[in-house]
Amino acid sequence: MPYTESSDMSKIIQTFALLFAVAVVGATMVNAQHPRVKAEAERITGDKFSVAVRTPKGANVYAVRQPSRQMLAAIDKGLTELFAVARKNRYTRRLNYSEYSIYIANADRTKDSSGNYSPDFAVPADQYAGTDFDQGGFIYAAGMVLAYNPMAFIIAEHTRDLGRMSNVVRYEGEHLVLYHNDRRRYEATKDHSQSGAHPILN
Repeated sequence: MPYTESSDMSKIIQTFALLFAVAVVGATMVNAQHPRVKAEAERITGDKFSVAVRTPKGANVYAVRQPSRQMLAAIDKGLTELFAVARKNRYTRRLNYSEYSIYIANADRTKDSSGNYSPDFAVPADQYAGTDFDQGGFIYAAGMVLAYNPMAFIIAEHTRDLGRMSNVVRYEGEHLVLYHNDRRRYEATKDHSQSGAHPILN
């Protein structure tokens, strides 16, 4: 087809329309929280997760306030370490950043009983009642799995010691990786009131 000014302009318009459509779809995907998972996160924490962003590597993050670039990088670091140790254990399913949704909740405490920096949120003791974790009907959790399909978990907001935040991301992710790759090992390690602590995968 010979070049004409009108055909060239038509191509430009089509290109811009396509780019706009891609941008809209991308924004919709970032903000498309699963209603059931969101409701469960808000029920557990009492928070409203009004911020929706993605990490540089594509993980979905829902937060009570805008996470810093350093926080998003810490999430990616935790997932990267998780995927590496999963592959070391010959697990191959569900090792994509975009498959993970991380909810960042307000911390109910920022120091543990020894005075160490430890952003955690409070949840009912349930099966941990009467154990060393029990704080009088509730426990403090650094993280908690919300759902397996879609894969989602909650962590408490960190403003420093982001290495700890990376560890929490990796550790909560271990439960999800095991659920989708090794159900027997998952069942043996899903409840820390009966089993050991993290890391589960080495």
